Amino acid sequence: MKYVETPARPGQAASGIPDVDVTLHVNGDVYRLRIDARVTLLDALRDHLGLTGAKKGCDQGACGACTVLSEGRRIVACLALAAQYDGREITTVEGLSDGDAPHPMQTAFARHDAFQCGYCTPGQIMSAVALIAEGRAGDEADVREFMSGNICRCGAYPGIRAAIREVASEGPDASL
Repeated sequence: MKYVETPARPGQAASGIPDVDVTLHVNGDVYRLRIDARVTLLDALRDHLGLTGAKKGCDQGACGACTVLSEGRRIVACLALAAQYDGREITTVEGLSDGDAPHPMQTAFARHDAFQCGYCTPGQIMSAVALIAEGRAGDEADVREFMSGNICRCGAYPGIRAAIREVASEGPDASL
């Protein structure tokens, strides 16, 4: 575990909204931030911590490109304020691999060509990992339903579902 403190900012942003101190536990590392109270979790991850795996797609919570896990549960980071996740565990796509070994879902996505442009892939993978951990990969209809919050504009859905079914067949321990 490493501990990273970002540079301090003055106590109040130019907007008059106070800054807040937030401690985020991301991918096993602890980050202390002083940020504007309105900063989303997505912006904190991308702009303050340099973790760019979660993508800014619609910025309205509709596309799922920014999906991350908080204590194992899926969240769309563009709609969550970073301050809401003070002290909570966050996992991004960067935190799934085990050292140099990719997560089984990442491997399955590659094997099944479950991406084309790749923009939605991190959010799809995070949702897929959570879907299996939640026990919601029972059949094709379940996978479709519980992945419906993640949009792929390239239409790689057959490969995405095949990757999820592959990892789900390996058992729940393969997901997290």
